[in-house]
Amino acid sequence: MKNAIVQLLDRVRRQAGRATNADAIWRRVERTSIAFEWGRLKSAGVNEESGIGLRVLREGKAGIAGSTSGDLDGLIARAFESADLGETVELTFPSRAALPGVPTEYAAARDASLEALITIGRELIERLARDGVQVNVSLERELGETEIGNSAGGEGAYRATGVGVSADVWRVSGDDVLAISESLEGGDLPDRAALDDIVRSITTRLDAALKIVESPAGSLPVVFTPAGLSAVLLPITQALSGKAVLQGISPLASKVGETVFDPAFSITDNPLLAGRACSRPVDDEGVPSQITTLVERGVVKQFIYDLETAVRSKTRSTGHGRRGIFSKPAPGYTNLILGNGEGGSGKGEGGGLGGGLLDGIRDGLLVDDLIGVGQGNVISGAFSHPVALAYRISNGAITGRVKDAAVAGNAYDLLKRIAGWGNDARWYGSRFGPSLLLEGVSVAGR
Repeated sequence: MKNAIVQLLDRVRRQAGRATNADAIWRRVERTSIAFEWGRLKSAGVNEESGIGLRVLREGKAGIAGSTSGDLDGLIARAFESADLGETVELTFPSRAALPGVPTEYAAARDASLEALITIGRELIERLARDGVQVNVSLERELGETEIGNSAGGEGAYRATGVGVSADVWRVSGDDVLAISESLEGGDLPDRAALDDIVRSITTRLDAALKIVESPAGSLPVVFTPAGLSAVLLPITQALSGKAVLQGISPLASKVGETVFDPAFSITDNPLLAGRACSRPVDDEGVPSQITTLVERGVVKQFIYDLETAVRSKTRSTGHGRRGIFSKPAPGYTNLILGNGEGGSGKGEGGGLGGGLLDGIRDGLLVDDLIGVGQGNVISGAFSHPVALAYRISNGAITGRVKDAAVAGNAYDLLKRIAGWGNDARWYGSRFGPSLLLEGVSVAGR
């Protein structure tokens, strides 16, 4: 398909006086999806999609268009029409450069048959089955090809594989509905240890949740598991985006070089990790990928940028441009490494639910899942969410599951005083980190 991008850019150049610069992306994705519901195979199929996205600069104005039909002339015409209404921006496309080496395609994932993927699902169903519990499992395998080119000579291409596995169990007892889920994603097929981790995680949390206890209340120590951390981290990751800085809504915009968080708090984005589905040698605008330290030992270091947010902010792209076929690029993270999850290539030592952080907690809460994360204006750092799955901690041990409770606080305030990181660092989606103990979280019954 590389020839199509070259041909497209050549045609744009020949539009004398109409455009001086352009870039394009071609992407093809073949997706295999399998779903088991209530323990039975419900669906299994393969679909494929591909398309070209074009951005042109006409008299300083940017225009965007996309096509899945291969009609290059129509694509160019729509891009110019978009530029007539576009904003003025002084973009400079990257020239040809050496790209870092990072493995993105794995033979086992690429070559796995539909039956082999179904077998993985059946095995999880069998291992999670128990009386009174309904089990759902889904798998998705993606085979992708990406090619990027621009009028400055910049180019990049790579093939990628990605595999996601998720399982959830449901237990209904009277008016109590309990749902517990676990998932993993990576660049290759999950090995035996990874599948064992899914089963162990669900089984451990399910056993601890069978007994319902009264919620504690007050300003308490709360352990957030790697999954439960989303409400605390979302405001921070949003504020570290160059888009939020450009919009003037990031509380961290003027804090570069300042200590804003506890010295135990660090965040790094690393697109060069082996085995991760989000890893890549080049971003969607042709900028070579690089490791970007966002917060180091509590000090704000930098933000992520694509080409446009960078030029408008008078800085350089960090190689975080992400774009769809029909949309303009925007800053997007790859693999986030936080806390003491240095490197993100290994697994934690274990320590059970809570990662060994429960000792010494006389009365508190362990939060594994919250309701409504991401809703509302979270950029200020404030959060307030009902719990979907949480456990009471009494005298250093879990005593049962808490229902009808809510947690609230401000991420910026809480992350100034981290009480401890767990020893259970793991991947949750594209984020690697352990459980986190925070003091003074507001807990209330409902």
